[in-house]
Amino acid sequence: MKAQADKVLKDAVSKGDVPGVTAAATNARGTTYEAGFGKRVLGEPADMTPDTVAWIASMTKAITGAAAMQLVERGKLALDAPAKSMIPALGEVAVLDGFDSAGKPKTRKAKRDITLRHLLTHTAGFGYDIWSPEVGKYMEAMEVPGIISCQNKALTTPLLFDPGERWFYGINIDWAGKMVEAASGKKLGQYMRDNILGPLGMDSTGFKITDSMRKRLAKIHHRGIDGALQPDTALELPQEPEFEMGGGGLYSTAGDYLKFVRMMLNQGKSDKGEAVLKPATVADMSKNAMGDSKVCLLKTAAPPFSNDAEFFPGMDKQWGLSFMINNEEAPTGRSPGSLAWAGLANTYYWIDQKKGLGGVYVTQVLPFADVKALPLFYAFESAVYGK
Repeated sequence: MKAQADKVLKDAVSKGDVPGVTAAATNARGTTYEAGFGKRVLGEPADMTPDTVAWIASMTKAITGAAAMQLVERGKLALDAPAKSMIPALGEVAVLDGFDSAGKPKTRKAKRDITLRHLLTHTAGFGYDIWSPEVGKYMEAMEVPGIISCQNKALTTPLLFDPGERWFYGINIDWAGKMVEAASGKKLGQYMRDNILGPLGMDSTGFKITDSMRKRLAKIHHRGIDGALQPDTALELPQEPEFEMGGGGLYSTAGDYLKFVRMMLNQGKSDKGEAVLKPATVADMSKNAMGDSKVCLLKTAAPPFSNDAEFFPGMDKQWGLSFMINNEEAPTGRSPGSLAWAGLANTYYWIDQKKGLGGVYVTQVLPFADVKALPLFYAFESAVYGK
């Protein structure tokens, strides 16, 4: 497996498919593969290594989901209670009902209350402007900043449909992060450190890039229309944000995130045997939690940031409490019922509880679902399964 995975990743770097990549795999007992190839920043000497720090973007969502579910365990949050009881602003969010002739948005009252379950399953009705022209148009009309500004005003977009009606990917888990803060009385990053990152030994993960992390930081690269990659040395999330973005604000390493993957393989226990989540909570998080709704193709509305995006097109996929679930066996070897998701700059992970395998793959490339980086992730995963 190591030889195959090494070859797949090394060949891709030598062909210039990605600037650098680090990848790791695990079973329930411990790490089975870890390697890095290429450069942290094209044109600079620093090598991509297993301890390289990267922006993991929406891989943050699973950790925020785990934080929320800890608070459900402790009776401080409830999955199906109106979320407005914790965050009054969530009771005021209206549904977008088109635009008037002057381009101003029209809205109506939502038919039902938003719940934590809606937020964790992306069925509340929120969207991202990257995949929703309507959200983008609203943001322009109402001067709402982009979510990566980490300004509270970025969370003031309306719903695209009534809560619970269907799945659409958006700022839901940023709001779940706000619920964690309201229920715990702590900032999200502090809550994570005390209750998840610390117990799991994830000491290179955080919203704030520490001096030690900065020394190992990879930079994001943009793929041009000609296919060439250019580093962006300026793109970084605010280090003194108005709010810590539970939907996509963390920086981490492949090795650190693998500890979270392994916790999910071990029914909620850390490598030292400490219970981070109860087995019943892990089971609840790992099964479909949104009824008959299905995960759909995300059609790009912002090509510099994302291509059209869908994992395993044509396959039936649903959503647990902060994870995508594939309902059929994937071509890579991933079992039906496995958990997975990704980050905008082409970082990916999967958790296969049936076969006791999981993995993390990190590069730093935009747009999302990159023509080279995503197939390379699949090739790495296939190598882990011996395909």
